[in-house]
Amino acid sequence: MRIISSAHELAEAISSARQQGKKIAFVPTMGALHDGHVSLVELAKQSADFVVVSIFVNPLQFAANEDFDKYPRNLQSDAEKLSAVGVDVVFAPTVPDVYPNGDAITQHAGEVGKVYEGAVRPEHFDGMLTVVARLFDLVQPDFAVFGKKDAQQLFLIQRMVANSDHRWNQLAIIAAPIIREESGLAMSSRNQYLTEKERVVAASIHRAIQLASSGTPTQRLAAVEANLDPAIRLDYVALVNPNSFEPIDESFSGQALLLIAARVGNTRLLDNLSITI
Repeated sequence: MRIISSAHELAEAISSARQQGKKIAFVPTMGALHDGHVSLVELAKQSADFVVVSIFVNPLQFAANEDFDKYPRNLQSDAEKLSAVGVDVVFAPTVPDVYPNGDAITQHAGEVGKVYEGAVRPEHFDGMLTVVARLFDLVQPDFAVFGKKDAQQLFLIQRMVANSDHRWNQLAIIAAPIIREESGLAMSSRNQYLTEKERVVAASIHRAIQLASSGTPTQRLAAVEANLDPAIRLDYVALVNPNSFEPIDESFSGQALLLIAARVGNTRLLDNLSITI
């Protein structure tokens, strides 16, 4: 496994793989890797012969009051995990490597980027899409793997690729299932901030959303709220159409996506569940 920091070295590695007729899969991450990330790599390896994982904490998707400086960084530990599962290249660039011409926003999430996560974290999705687009340009993958836990992010990336006017015409997005801890808590790099007591509290998030299995949309949302641990501070819980990310109404029938964002102590957690209405 090679650890590469420069865009030039990455281009050489990609070119060599292409010359050997290899398909390339890409898993973008911000590091602090856990078993959820490993599952993304395993999916990537099923689809391609050459796997690139990026580790880059993108400053454009953090607001001034967020945890960019505190975000966990441990390249050595992350590289050991990735080497163990057979990754070919770890791309660990600096900000100038990713944004050599300056870090101006080049992608815009539009109205979907202003609701739910976008309402809580203004401009987050513009920054996320900008870095993903830049990384796609650098890696030029055949496949890119993203977890379903960040459902709004996944929706926006899929839409960006679909609307890219063949900029990445060979690229297929693979949506990876949520990996959970034994308690049901969705795996996240931010889980390491939780105390043992907070982990017990956080486990009620998944239990609560599972109770949205029957009733009208309004009744389902009420059931989630009623069954959250009282120590949880809810940012939002919503039912949306997964094809548009618009909220569903009482007349909706079909597959819906239940979204939740909540705070346990100082840690903000996301989860979601696909349900039939």
